[in-house]
Amino acid sequence: MVSRSGFKKWLLPMAGFAVALAMSASAQAQDLLAKVKTDGVLVVGSEFQFAPFDFIENGVHKGINVDIFDQVAKQMGVKAKYVDLPWESVLPGLEAHKYEIVAGPATITAERMKRYRYTVPIAESTVGFIKRASDKGISKPSDVAGKIVGGQKASAQLEQVKAYVKTLPGKTEVREYIDNNQAYADLAAGRIVAVGNSLPNNADVAKKRLEVFALVQPTFGAKTYFGFIGLKDPASKTLLDAVDAVLVSMEKDGRMAAIQKHWFGTTMDLPSRPIEKPNL
Repeated sequence: MVSRSGFKKWLLPMAGFAVALAMSASAQAQDLLAKVKTDGVLVVGSEFQFAPFDFIENGVHKGINVDIFDQVAKQMGVKAKYVDLPWESVLPGLEAHKYEIVAGPATITAERMKRYRYTVPIAESTVGFIKRASDKGISKPSDVAGKIVGGQKASAQLEQVKAYVKTLPGKTEVREYIDNNQAYADLAAGRIVAVGNSLPNNADVAKKRLEVFALVQPTFGAKTYFGFIGLKDPASKTLLDAVDAVLVSMEKDGRMAAIQKHWFGTTMDLPSRPIEKPNL
């Protein structure tokens, strides 16, 4: 048996080890935010063909994500640096630590929440169709039945399109595209009859090319939201907490509303905290 004095002698180093372990875990949890502040740069991954969130115009990177993350970085006292990848490579790039956070944004889904942490919502992402303005045969979503529609590969929007067309009579083909610009190009050329995408994205395209495209109302599927994505690990927690704090402050002081008004032509009523039980 261990004597009481012997037990105390054993307990003291063990207690010291536990404190050291806790301090080490705390330090690890601060690593990513500390790294960003030490480097003076917040590296953001995204796809630059997702207007109005991220796009290139006359060689300049623009969009909602740029406006938001420039504000986030400024409030953190750092600069934002953006990395452009095809969407299907963006989340793997996050896991490979090529950047600290994904702008995307990405539809908040229960399946993704198992692997990643989302920020508070920054826009609504409910899905709808866009068609050619000259196509009189489509006036509502169900009119695509038996025809060919398109969507972006590896996106939550594409999965909702696939689920929706299964409810329609006949066989509706769903074509997958590397990015939405390719889908819109095929739509304009008449190779498909509609593109399924989030309402903000389709509305932006229709607004810019009224003579070519038109929205199909109403939207379909569950009401969903866009959020930014980080890794679900202790090292990312403090950084994502800091990003959430900035986004909430932007909602409160009107900066977020101003950005939405500029890009959407209207503001959106968004939850002020992370989504816990998404509709998808």
